[in-house]
Amino acid sequence: MEAASANKIEPVDYRTEPSRYKHWKLDVNGEVATLTLNIDEDGGIRPGYKLKLNSYDLGVDIELHDALQRIRFENPGVKTVVFTSGKPKIFCSGANIYMLGVSTHAWKVNFCKFTNETRNGIEDASQYSGLKFIAACNGTTAGGGYELALACDEIVLVDDRNSSVSLPEVPLLGVLPGTGGLTRVTDKRKVRRDHADIFCTISEGVRGQRAKDWRLVDDVVKAQQFGEHIAKRAAELAKLSDRPSGAKGVALPTLERTVDASGYHYEFVDAVIDAAGRTVTLTVRAPSAVSAKTAAEIEAQGANWWPLKMARELDDAILNLRTNHLDIGLWQLRTEGNAQVVLDIDATIVANQGNWFVRETLGMLRRTLARIDVSSRSLYALIEPGSCFAGTLLEVALAADRSYMLDTTTAPNAIGLSAMNFGPLPMVNGLSRIAARFYQEEAPVAAVKAKEGSLLTAAEAYELGLVTAIPDDLDWADEVRIAVEERAALSPDALTGLEANLRFGITETMNTRIFGRLSAWQNWIFIRPNAVGENGALKLFGSGKKAQFDWNRV
Repeated sequence: MEAASANKIEPVDYRTEPSRYKHWKLDVNGEVATLTLNIDEDGGIRPGYKLKLNSYDLGVDIELHDALQRIRFENPGVKTVVFTSGKPKIFCSGANIYMLGVSTHAWKVNFCKFTNETRNGIEDASQYSGLKFIAACNGTTAGGGYELALACDEIVLVDDRNSSVSLPEVPLLGVLPGTGGLTRVTDKRKVRRDHADIFCTISEGVRGQRAKDWRLVDDVVKAQQFGEHIAKRAAELAKLSDRPSGAKGVALPTLERTVDASGYHYEFVDAVIDAAGRTVTLTVRAPSAVSAKTAAEIEAQGANWWPLKMARELDDAILNLRTNHLDIGLWQLRTEGNAQVVLDIDATIVANQGNWFVRETLGMLRRTLARIDVSSRSLYALIEPGSCFAGTLLEVALAADRSYMLDTTTAPNAIGLSAMNFGPLPMVNGLSRIAARFYQEEAPVAAVKAKEGSLLTAAEAYELGLVTAIPDDLDWADEVRIAVEERAALSPDALTGLEANLRFGITETMNTRIFGRLSAWQNWIFIRPNAVGENGALKLFGSGKKAQFDWNRV
């Protein structure tokens, strides 16, 4: 189950649309959208397992990600989203265990990361977009199914004397909940530590009033009143939303791209792979001019509006590189275009951010840039004449581990700052990349803020601490070449740990704990014999045999 470059299987394609869904059904009724999970057990994204008991794999979450995007953009009148199941007595049993058992380590990790990001996207929409989410758990809710519920604003469990919520990964599989379950139980639900300890070490879970008393759910409702209760809560939450009731949605067509031996090519994004050097050059292009300034003009452009189209293309390129090209360890980040055009577009975004479509586009930019931050790849920004690392696109350079800016007198080379660099596009730690870069120290942040709206030379950018190095024309080629070759020669495992520790600094949030602490431990556990060895719990699940553990604590 490795990437296509490793063993010639078909690469994953993250593009889909509702008519192609195998597992989800999206219904919109006025202000309420219902996402019904009814998984086709024979519809796995890879062969070798059946998706029984509403268990899921990567393909299920690709559809969920797409459905959430369509609610955001195509259905602006939706204010509440209800998750429920189309199968009797089972809401969702989580990630398919047999899929995990036959998957490579890399596949499991990428799968968990994408599902994490999708659940974070639910919470992002709740925080920024006026959407509220209800998990209508109309049956047993286990593992990743409960983690999906945890991402919602409210969890309602049917009280039928049988249905429970559970995180059974530790007792059954010898692993951890893979998509934030432990962290959300404490940080979000504020389940008392001793209760959480019991809950996460029993396979049968908790049901009924006890689940509510322990804060694992918000309500338990008898089956006869369940549907009525969900409808009432959905309507009540909708009243709190500021999403527009009469707005016309913006259709999201399938992204057009060309894929060839050299990489992935879109209108505004290009990913050119150097297989021998284990690098990719990821270039983002600005438009030639500002084409829309008012909210009406922006909505008229729809999915072709540059900030949205570029973000969708960049997001797709990131996902394909992460999943289908595991050995491409260094991303060289470049831009092309007029920096002033990008600054002018940013000004348009800021001036119209009260418009629902602009707000959703801003959210798409925020989530896409955050996906760069949490990608386990080395990131070098290369700033040369003709680039447009300004405002929103400067965030791409600020996300990098290092940035090299050519200090030349032969052609203009500048970076630019806009209001977008000071809050609208936070990292998963809740900070702007500039605030995180300087550990929120007032003096350097204020010095950079004073240059908002300006274009900065290499010397000025270096003086402010915005770039790593500014080689001149004589040294540029050699210094960049050596830096790239040295990075590509280092252990990818060590680099993944190094980068994840350095990128987010001293500020912790629920999301950094999920991506950092929890994911790091899960990574380690996924390769331990107690989980995936010949006699490990994950490998023996369903066989009737008992796992044989190495009892040493390490």
